[in-house]
Amino acid sequence: MTSRRHLLQLVAGLAASGVLPRSIAAATRSQTLLILGGTGFIGPHLTKEALRLGWKVTHFNRGKRAPEGVADVETLLGDRNGQIDALRGRKWDVVIDDTGQIPKYVKMSADLLAPNVGYCLFISSISAYASFTKPNDESSPVGHLADPNIDKTTNETYGPMKALCEQYSMEAFKGRASVVRPGYIVGPLDGSDRFTYWPIRASRGGEMMAPGTARDPIQIIDVRDLTAWMMKLAQQRTTGYFNAVSPPRSFSMGDVVEASVRASPAAGTKVTWVPEDFLATQWKVEELDFPPWSPMSGETAGASLTATVRAQKAGLKVRPMQETVTDTLAWFHTLPPERQAKLRAGIDPQKEADVLKAWHAKADKT
Repeated sequence: MTSRRHLLQLVAGLAASGVLPRSIAAATRSQTLLILGGTGFIGPHLTKEALRLGWKVTHFNRGKRAPEGVADVETLLGDRNGQIDALRGRKWDVVIDDTGQIPKYVKMSADLLAPNVGYCLFISSISAYASFTKPNDESSPVGHLADPNIDKTTNETYGPMKALCEQYSMEAFKGRASVVRPGYIVGPLDGSDRFTYWPIRASRGGEMMAPGTARDPIQIIDVRDLTAWMMKLAQQRTTGYFNAVSPPRSFSMGDVVEASVRASPAAGTKVTWVPEDFLATQWKVEELDFPPWSPMSGETAGASLTATVRAQKAGLKVRPMQETVTDTLAWFHTLPPERQAKLRAGIDPQKEADVLKAWHAKADKT
């Protein structure tokens, strides 16, 4: 019977001779993954999935979120904003850029890593698109950054900065890279509270304001679905651009709200839907945005109808809304009480009460 050592030697010889496909040869050893970041929101889920699949994982970050490091993970300390010496002279099979936002620094790290890393996956955003008045697909125009050296992120520069980061990554890796454009990334560990607001608000009972109509389309991606799929892309060395959100019209705002109410049945929450045109009389135009909902008209008319055919063909799967909502609520309740008391997003309770009062007054007159 052939020993494992002899088998590995045989496989290595066949791979070197070109007889055995590289994908099969790579499966005989642990692949190596460098994550730029790794300890925020996407990073922990990505790390968990990579370790589950048997990858050797390295994090490169400032060491602030996890000063003691992460179990079973090598940590290299530095700052991608220029302090990247820890990456010099090292080789990995794959790098996943989890933190790239400032173009000149993304270019710096991509140029350094490209000669020594086989494949790059850059995590971008659907915000990279130039316009949302109509639905976008991967061929739609992206934003343009007038000054490529800009390092200040604002609502106006974020998307164009991501687009230029994409360009720099793809140029450095030349046919060995992919760009993933998520929309609202949701689920456990989401510190933004944008999506989390809805299950938390529903759990607190009373009359709850919901924007627009229950039929309004929304698009999200559960972080666990996103990271599992990204590891598939990495394993298969899939190249190209991909919108990573739920398929158009597969979810509505009604699905978010109903799942949130079902997750806390004892709260007895009553939902009141307030039409978009009335909301526009209560908020400034630039503030009329309640993630994952956005206005169905004007500049955001196509924002929730982004095409996902490419990602679906590449294997992206989306779990049921109820599972995401329930798990997000359960995770949030594990946080310290002081953190739970201070939501970082959502509708101010007093503002909600005032708008509901005004809406009911208008409805009584009609």
